[in-house]
Amino acid sequence: MAISGGELLVKCLIQEGVKYVFGIPGAQLLPILDAIKRFGERYGMRFVNCRHEQAAASMADAYARVSGEIGVCMGTVGPGGADLVPGVYPAFADGVPLLVITAQNQTWRSYPDRGSMQALDQYHLLKPITKWSAVVYSTRRIPELVQRAIRVALSGRPGPVHLDLPVDVIFGDAEEVEVYPPHRYRATKGPVANLELVREAAKMLYNAERPLIHAGSGVLRARAWEELRELAEYLGAIVTTSMAARGVMPEDHPQVLIPGGPAAIKAQNDADVVLLVGTRLGDLDFWGRPPGWGNPEEQRTIQIDVEAEMIALNRPVDIALLGDAKETLKVLIEEVKRLGEKKGLSESVKEYRKIQEEWLSEFRRLAESNEKPIHPLRVIKEVREFYPRDAICCVDGGNTAVWAYYLNRIYEPNTFVWAADSGHLGTGLPYAIGAKLAKPDKQVYLIAGDGAFGLNIQELETASRENVKITAVVMNDVCSGMITGMQKVLFEKGYIGVDFSQVAYDKVAKAMTSFGIRAY
Repeated sequence: MAISGGELLVKCLIQEGVKYVFGIPGAQLLPILDAIKRFGERYGMRFVNCRHEQAAASMADAYARVSGEIGVCMGTVGPGGADLVPGVYPAFADGVPLLVITAQNQTWRSYPDRGSMQALDQYHLLKPITKWSAVVYSTRRIPELVQRAIRVALSGRPGPVHLDLPVDVIFGDAEEVEVYPPHRYRATKGPVANLELVREAAKMLYNAERPLIHAGSGVLRARAWEELRELAEYLGAIVTTSMAARGVMPEDHPQVLIPGGPAAIKAQNDADVVLLVGTRLGDLDFWGRPPGWGNPEEQRTIQIDVEAEMIALNRPVDIALLGDAKETLKVLIEEVKRLGEKKGLSESVKEYRKIQEEWLSEFRRLAESNEKPIHPLRVIKEVREFYPRDAICCVDGGNTAVWAYYLNRIYEPNTFVWAADSGHLGTGLPYAIGAKLAKPDKQVYLIAGDGAFGLNIQELETASRENVKITAVVMNDVCSGMITGMQKVLFEKGYIGVDFSQVAYDKVAKAMTSFGIRAY
């Protein structure tokens, strides 16, 4: 029996277990939307109608980060595809698996275009910010290319992938073929690093006097936090994280230091052996070089990564363990335990904790302030104390993100959502919506600056319509605070392009059928 290409696409997504497709409807997408309504909903799939494609991609991004499953977003040809870009880019920067679906004009008038309305080369537009981009020229190839796209998205370092489907493929007749389940077309378990090298790494770590483990977001993607904690506690190792990996271990754990803080930097310099897990040591990690780290010629370095290109990307290594973080850590733990008893914490741990507490003391003092207008750190303190340890925190803004960094502690994996490597503003509200849909049993709160919040404020209506219960805390200084500060310091208060009008965000929320309060 013949079905449409859109129906066949939805059958592929059902087989993958996709629960949400985020997007904005378009005429070219109607067979896909109809298939979701007619039979996709019976399998638990829902279409979430957003108010902007950037927000749709960001919701899919957060859903993927929090759930550990691939996120799916969709846009129509031309403007829809173009507007997906600012939402896809942060996922690409942070290594988050997304399936990005765009409609395209008919095959007879695309690639190359001949003057069609809404014409856009979406293949090349999205190619630089995806791991893989393809045009689906035939309904016959829909299952093959959907499976290949998802396989690429979830393999190695995860990331977005893109399928561009012409209208005649979406509407065209397709043969109803068998769609294979995931275990038939992709690996569901990651590779383990070379055993001989793992044993060598185990000896180096066990014999170290001051071992340190630095965890990146690859630990979260591999769901390897339990193995990381077991290894760290067995070795008595200090643990630092990248900004994106906060919560991989509780930040009040005695061995964990706040990323980028003076205690973490000192520990990263003092360590005689460093184990890097799922991190490429980018900009926010000081490139893995002094003064943020010890001299790589003197400090021994072991790196675990599933992607060969990430090994020694920014810092030379002594042992390269090419493999999945979870599977490789399992074997590494076994080999470490063969070497001797569990080690205790070194005296240096107390020193690092003292440095960290002294550093935080001034921020905590400011957080007790009763000044008006309210000090940002007072807001952060009150918000963090109000929510449970397992609440999911989304952050969006410039100065606001910095204030939150100081006192908003993260305690559990996949409970911190921030566009870390892209620094993209406007992601916070859609992130919060996607996170709540991924974990409806968790409380979700957003801390955002007014500039960042205003970029996607319209998604308050989406949250209300979809009955997504989240809290947005907007720090309103009526300007782009970080840029204002830079202009003050660098250009003698030559302010330009940074001021906003005073917006009553509480009333905006009420106008969008949400609840709003203004605090002073």
